Amino acid sequence: MLKKGDHVKWRFQNGETHGIITTVHTKDFVFMNRQRRASEAEPQYEVISEKTGKKAAHKASALKKI
Repeated sequence: MLKKGDHVKWRFQNGETHGIITTVHTKDFVFMNRQRRASEAEPQYEVISEKTGKKAAHKASALKKI
C-alpha cells in the first residue's frame, strides 16, 4: 500500500509526471470543488507534481511507486 511521502509517477493527457504523495484519503472528500469517493479498502491519494507544483488526486491503480 502507498503512503504519505512516497515518490510516485502517473500518466496524464500529455504524458507522464512524478511527484510525492501528500495526503491519503480513506473517507469521501472534496478536491478542487468535486466530491471524490474513498474508503479504507480503496483509498485515494493526493499528490503534488515535482515538475509543476500542481496537486492531483488519484486512485492507487493510477500511481506507480518509484
